[in-house]
Amino acid sequence: MQVVTEFFAALTSRDLNAVCGCFAEQLDWHIPGNQTIAPWLGERRSRREVREFYELLWADTEALSGRIDHLAVDVNTVITSGHFETRMLKTGKVFKSLFFMEITVSDGLIVKYRLLEDSFGLVLALTT
Repeated sequence: MQVVTEFFAALTSRDLNAVCGCFAEQLDWHIPGNQTIAPWLGERRSRREVREFYELLWADTEALSGRIDHLAVDVNTVITSGHFETRMLKTGKVFKSLFFMEITVSDGLIVKYRLLEDSFGLVLALTT
């Protein structure tokens, strides 16, 4: 699944146009969590909303490290697990979390995206 490889490469370099180009115009996106504290969380339905997600996220965070530990492919779905560390710019706290991601691809573009992370740890890292 070439688009998933391209997506991870674009994330690594924080290339917003390349990241957004990996997604279909209409999609099913969900990252659960407290949207009041972390406004980038929640549901997205369009490529424009994906752009807003990364603009919000990258304005408030500094990526420190990330690692994919496992990757499995089942027909058109990719499941990954790993770990990351991110500095919250408002508090200076480092948020460390494991993650699980589900990505579904259709016609060479991402049409479904799910990310699970330590949402309680994120709230702690964003509050003083």
